[in-house]
Amino acid sequence: MLIEFNVENYLCFKDRVTLSMVASSNTENEENTFKSPGFPGRLLKSCVIYGANASGKSNLLKAMGFMGKYVLYSSKESQATEEIPVTPFRLSEGAYNKPSAFEMSFILGETRYRYGFELDREKVHSEWLYYVPTSKETKLFIREGNHIEYNKTRFREGKGLGEKTRENALFLSVCAQFNGEISQKIIKWFSRFNVISSLSPEQLAPITLRLMKNEKYENEIAELMKIADLGIENIHTEHKEIDVEIFPFLKPIIKDFAKKAGDIVSEDEIKVTNEIIETYTHHKRYNKDNESLSIETFNLDDESEGTKKLFYLSGPILDTMHKGQIVAVDELDTSLHPIIVQEIIRLFNSYENKKNAQLIFNTHNTTLLSKKLFRRDQVWFVEKDMYGSSDLYSLAEYRVRKDASFEKDYIHGKYGAIPFVGDFRRLTGDMD
Repeated sequence: MLIEFNVENYLCFKDRVTLSMVASSNTENEENTFKSPGFPGRLLKSCVIYGANASGKSNLLKAMGFMGKYVLYSSKESQATEEIPVTPFRLSEGAYNKPSAFEMSFILGETRYRYGFELDREKVHSEWLYYVPTSKETKLFIREGNHIEYNKTRFREGKGLGEKTRENALFLSVCAQFNGEISQKIIKWFSRFNVISSLSPEQLAPITLRLMKNEKYENEIAELMKIADLGIENIHTEHKEIDVEIFPFLKPIIKDFAKKAGDIVSEDEIKVTNEIIETYTHHKRYNKDNESLSIETFNLDDESEGTKKLFYLSGPILDTMHKGQIVAVDELDTSLHPIIVQEIIRLFNSYENKKNAQLIFNTHNTTLLSKKLFRRDQVWFVEKDMYGSSDLYSLAEYRVRKDASFEKDYIHGKYGAIPFVGDFRRLTGDMD
């Protein structure tokens, strides 16, 4: 479970900002919160982020994604000579030459952890890991440059690994690579923190298509598509293998590799196949009297962009719910009807979310900005100042009347985080 995320000096965030999933003391929409062992307060099941275009909403999710990927892959040998792909705040001379900082506080099992690091393109400047075994936070390790101090009683897995840690790799990742018990658990937690960008729904295809091989998930995904009122009765995938043409000069090379591996094959026996996965939807077909006649099959490519996005998104959503994980979605509502988006939000906020999965997303859709869907502490805003630096703050910081409309007050600028545009009509003033 995520408690909070901090980022500083990354993309448009010059100063430290914090996204907190800790619920405030108010009692509104209590079903949107949950109690977790290892944490004294209550946590939120979801949160939404609003802001003008180019304010930093997507960059906040990119920061989460960067942290997760670097934790997972920094220790790989292929990264040994590569620059760290981090982008500091570029609009301030002082910030550009400083390291970027990332930190997450989370609950793993029944234990609270706080892990973070500071780095630039060349090296990791600092790194730290704390946990709360009972009530007091305790250090597991602290790193400053190449100097690493670890708790010899509680983090024995760190012994002798400081010298094996490259300056552009994370000590935590190295410990996990050497089968450290705590570090491997934390790496696994980060691997289940799914950050989904808004670039294309097809990027989700591998996740959903893999889950479709499981009968339970296949039935749930098909049911979700059916109750979404898309006219779809069922959906299924077919796996086909096709032969791939091999250039003649490659066959002796493949034969030689096979021989070294202990297999004796002739060039005529060498074949390369590629797996093609096709997705099909089923719709009712009617006769002239509008009576159900049969089932018509369509390729998923023939469906609307919204249908395709919901299908590809359904896999990560259902998987997150079943495993009690975290999913962060950039522009969740793109190509989806607001009512469908509302149902996805309600799914996470409901008491049926028994494993306390968490949803984080950003949007421009103000119809979702309703006290029927969200508590004030679930609503966040990103606003960029005149110097190009973004700030992040919560609606819970404002005094809001009980009868106030979140949507109306936001559109009227009461909470900031809206664009202040000029009059577009002036553009056509001199046109004939």
